[in-house]
Amino acid sequence: MDRMMSEVRAWQKDPASFLTSRGLKPQFSRIPKAEDKVYVLIIEGFLIFNYRPLNELMDKRYFLVIPYELCKKRRCSRVYTPPDPPGYFDGHVWPMFLKNRKEMEETVTDLVYLDGMKCSEDLFSAVYEEVLLEIQKQLDAD
Repeated sequence: MDRMMSEVRAWQKDPASFLTSRGLKPQFSRIPKAEDKVYVLIIEGFLIFNYRPLNELMDKRYFLVIPYELCKKRRCSRVYTPPDPPGYFDGHVWPMFLKNRKEMEETVTDLVYLDGMKCSEDLFSAVYEEVLLEIQKQLDAD
């Protein structure tokens, strides 16, 4: 987490230089005002909300929810080296997910829950529109 925080801070300090130093090019689309360059950093992972210093930096928080059966099916369809031992999902993965989700829900505000049963295009579209609104709101405040 310390390394991730270091990376996030470097990005916050100078997003364009951060991207360039990693061989990436900033990409802009549908910028609310042509003269503004807006940088958006997306951090993903279900434990990111449980790390308060990182969580406090976020403007928007999304949590994808899927039922146990689908989560188990997806996890069991992945190939790991070494492979998960028998019963690992039910004995470790799912209980730890529930523990961390409970902790997250007790400490994190403003979570937007997304229905993981919806198609990815619909989920992307909904999040994209909310992010654009957040950008516009911050630009208007400046």
